[in-house]
Amino acid sequence: MKQDNEKENKLNIQQNAEVGDKKSPTILRYINRKWLDIWKGNPPGSVLLLIGLFVALIMSLPIGYVIWRSIFAGADSWMRLMGDRIPRLLWDTLSLTAAVTFLAVVIGVSLAWIVVRTDLPGKKLWQWLMALPLVIPPYVGAVTYIIVFGPSGWVSRFWRDSTWLTNNFGDFPINIYSFWGVFFVLTMFTYPYVFLIASASLKKMNRNYEEVARSQGMSTAQIFFKVNLPLLRPSIGAGAILISLYVLSDFGAIAMLRYVTFTAAIYYQRAGFDIPSASVLSLVLILLTIMILWIESYTRKKNKFYQTSNTFKEPDTLSLGKWKPWALMFVFSVFTIAVVLPIAVLVYWTVIGASMGTIDERFFGFAWNSIKVSGLAALFCMALATPVIYLKSRHPSVISQTIDKLSYAGYALPGVIVALGMVFIFNNHIPALYNTFYMIAIAFVVRFLPQAMQAGEASLSLVSPRMDEAARSLGYPAWKVLIKVIIPTIMPGILAGGALVFVSSIKELPATLMLRPPGFDTLAVRVYYEASEAIYHQAAPGALLIVLVSIIPLHYLLRKY
Repeated sequence: MKQDNEKENKLNIQQNAEVGDKKSPTILRYINRKWLDIWKGNPPGSVLLLIGLFVALIMSLPIGYVIWRSIFAGADSWMRLMGDRIPRLLWDTLSLTAAVTFLAVVIGVSLAWIVVRTDLPGKKLWQWLMALPLVIPPYVGAVTYIIVFGPSGWVSRFWRDSTWLTNNFGDFPINIYSFWGVFFVLTMFTYPYVFLIASASLKKMNRNYEEVARSQGMSTAQIFFKVNLPLLRPSIGAGAILISLYVLSDFGAIAMLRYVTFTAAIYYQRAGFDIPSASVLSLVLILLTIMILWIESYTRKKNKFYQTSNTFKEPDTLSLGKWKPWALMFVFSVFTIAVVLPIAVLVYWTVIGASMGTIDERFFGFAWNSIKVSGLAALFCMALATPVIYLKSRHPSVISQTIDKLSYAGYALPGVIVALGMVFIFNNHIPALYNTFYMIAIAFVVRFLPQAMQAGEASLSLVSPRMDEAARSLGYPAWKVLIKVIIPTIMPGILAGGALVFVSSIKELPATLMLRPPGFDTLAVRVYYEASEAIYHQAAPGALLIVLVSIIPLHYLLRKY
């Protein structure tokens, strides 16, 4: 029935085009036919198409502008950076990315296996608790670990005051301002990417394969490595790519812990008004990001595993036996280090700050700035994402697919690169908006529009195309169908996408630092500056508020996975 309706609609469109062809010159007939071929007989109309092209332009222009400026940065900038700067940054960035990704994957898969597949006490509660590090931005986590393990932190002071420790073990051995400090912080707050995706895959894994392997005499460990792990390969790859891209793009934790990767170097070059060097470093980082995406895509094509059994059986719950205390200790230790300790530190300093009058009109001004710019970005994303996903779903073609891919241009790249592109464009071509908070909102749209698209696309996939066909048969153009039929139907998904964008924007640090007008500080900016100056009683309330607001996307993710 659906196919018949689609054929009838296409036939009517083609007949109308043929009627017009008789009145048109040969060249116009050729263009009309080619246009119909591109859209497979179902063109979207000029309004929707122009909106889609406008979105693609906004999303791709900052990145394209950075690439263009880097190519013409001049031989002096390239030679100076290629001599020693870029090789050093490559080593520091790639070594940190590889180390964090490896350990986060090990921790995430181990926790997923223990929580989902074993008889761990309170396993349903642990499934939620082990995802909580996602609500803590790494730069906020870095602040709390500096308070505890820094040179003037709680643990180091206790160590210096203990004669027995200093006499037997010497000076305090932990240097949080080092590769190992950054490695530890980023690992603790990125492992949930793998944990969530691997947990979802383990729940859907068919027990039949394990039963066959067990009948061949394999032990539980052998079954894990030879049966379960290959089936987890797509989930591990997806989690690993998210972690790698996050480490490449992180600025806050890296800057707080005084470690320099490409993102920090780009920010410092921009702060020093060395724009050519910043653009050259940005191009190298863009190439690194593309390389990582290509490696993951290539390895996924080379290693594919499928569950082909028609009878699905849920996996067995394995007994931990004598290993139960050790498993519980491992899960509890990760939770304590990644969640309990940071939250406790923030609450402690927030109470001190409240008693000193830190939560005042100034604090609420920062909070209002965060809400204002993040809310504006969320509204823009909801308005722009809906036409793009409708084009992709209902009017598939090379054009709509290209628009969709360009809309993801800013999502996989660091905020410093997006911000740098915005500086180039607005400073040179749109000076009226330069040094206004609108520029920050537009940068957030470039960074987080795909989040709104993913949420809206999930809702649109549940809406039958017959609703569109019925409206089109009444003479509605595509844009009016979208407004009067589709948007009211998928509104929950659109709002969910807007909420995700809002929370991500509140946490975003580098783009806000680079683009904010004078005197316009957000919670993220104040946390960064006040923590850098060790004014923890002023930094903690804003950091705690950011953490509490970030629980919104965690609820969405847990419901999804």
